[in-house]
Parts: sequence; structure tokens; C-alpha cells
Amino acid sequence: MKNIIRDLGTEDKSQWLPLWHGYLTFYKTALTDEQTDLTWNRLLDPEFNLYAKVIEQDGKLVGLTHFSFQTSTWAMKNYCYLQDLFVSPEQRGQGLGRALIDCVKEIAIKEGSSRLYWNTDRTNETARKLYDTYTSESGKVQYRVRLNPDAD
Repeated sequence: MKNIIRDLGTEDKSQWLPLWHGYLTFYKTALTDEQTDLTWNRLLDPEFNLYAKVIEQDGKLVGLTHFSFQTSTWAMKNYCYLQDLFVSPEQRGQGLGRALIDCVKEIAIKEGSSRLYWNTDRTNETARKLYDTYTSESGKVQYRVRLNPDAD
């Protein structure tokens, strides 16, 4: 099997959607079709600070990652935030998640980022085994204040 990591393209929507929905299902969340369409359009907008890489295996998309760059008062240039990472359950255990993280890491280095970071649930033990090979967890606790009851 040949794996190709590449930019998300306009022709990928029908294959991206099941991966996106699989990701949302894993995190026990649902978004409106309107939000999914907005996310899709942002990922393809070269002027918007949201990027996507997909991994293709024998012509079929089997994984995705979405990331953005964040300015920081602690960094000369930026941090890179890996927001979403998902590999189809049938393809897990082949190093595809690692390949996607490494791809984003390379991009972040080229962009001059001083940090690559991401969040996951404490209970996501399988993924944390992979993440722990990169670094120890940060020890930070995230707080969320809902500003609009109808939005996440």
C-alpha cells in the first residue's frame, strides 16, 4: 500500500466528510451541516488561518489533520496548533497518525513555529500512547467559558 500525504483539495469533500464525521463521533459531538460547510470552506480558503493535510492510501482518504498558527506573547513568531487528527479505524496501527503529526511538525518548523501542540481527552489512551512518544503531557488544565449557549 502506498501512502501519500497531501493538501486537502476541492475534489476530496465526499471522502473527507466520513473522516470528519468519524472524528466528531469519536469525541461524542455533533456539528450542524452549516458549521461543517463553514469548516470545509475555511480549510480550502488560502486566506484563512486553517490548513488541512490528508493521507491517501491506494486512492482513498484514510486520515486527516487540521492545524493553524497562533501568535503568542511568549514566541518570536508563532505556535502551531494541531486541532484535529483522525485516522480511519480500519487503518490504525500502520503509523498513519504519526506520519500526519510529523508532516505538520515539518510545516511548523518551516514556518518558524517555536512549538507544536495539541489537546486530547485524558481517556484517549490509545492516542496518548502515540503522543507520549513525542513529549510528556504539558500538565496544563484547560478551562472553557461558553460565551454563546448555541455555539461550541
